[in-house]
Amino acid sequence: MINPNLILLYVEEMARSVSFYRDLLGREPAVQAPNFASFPLGGGFFLGLWGKAKVLPEATGTGSQGEIGVMIAGEGAVDRQYDTWKAAGHQFIQELTTLDFGPTFVIVDPDGHRIRVCEPDK
Repeated sequence: MINPNLILLYVEEMARSVSFYRDLLGREPAVQAPNFASFPLGGGFFLGLWGKAKVLPEATGTGSQGEIGVMIAGEGAVDRQYDTWKAAGHQFIQELTTLDFGPTFVIVDPDGHRIRVCEPDK
């Protein structure tokens, strides 16, 4: 059995992206180099940031072809996270709304990668 444990995002400006994710996640990267950084997310899972100019094979496309999902459990937890990130000035591309799967919203990082917050799957 294979257990994926790393999401890689290609970024234009490493320092800007490391700062964004440091603030968003509330933690320091486990690894930080000029063209790569890695944040531990728990359970052996990591978020990697790779300088787009150094990606091999060359990266094409943009950051809005998928989403990073953050599922938050608890009554009103999604609403509270929305308020926290709104106050922090994050860029929202979907304001807090309710869809088939419950309350949700979407922000973007400096490179346009989508981050969706929602309740856990039941």
